[in-house]
Amino acid sequence: MYPHERSLVKNMQGRPFALLGVNSDRDLDKLRGVVKEKELTWRSFWNGPEGTGGPISSLWNVRGWPTIYIVDHKGVIRDKNKRGEDLDKVLEKLVAEAEADLGKG
Repeated sequence: MYPHERSLVKNMQGRPFALLGVNSDRDLDKLRGVVKEKELTWRSFWNGPEGTGGPISSLWNVRGWPTIYIVDHKGVIRDKNKRGEDLDKVLEKLVAEAEADLGKG
């Protein structure tokens, strides 16, 4: 999903949008290499040495990878597990709502 995520970050630049990742690699040094190699410019949190059983996925009740939560500018989960064009449509709608609420739309 990295190429699509990278394009989202680029296309949404300057708009009220943030992409946050949670990585389940058990090896933090390996993860750092992946972040550099894949040129990930967005925040990506490490789920700890437990991998998929780490604290973040446990708290959010994540059972499969990748799991995508779409959270609006008010902190409300508005959708889950959208991909590709479906994800783009949901994000465009929610970013437009945020811009309108912030007086930028």
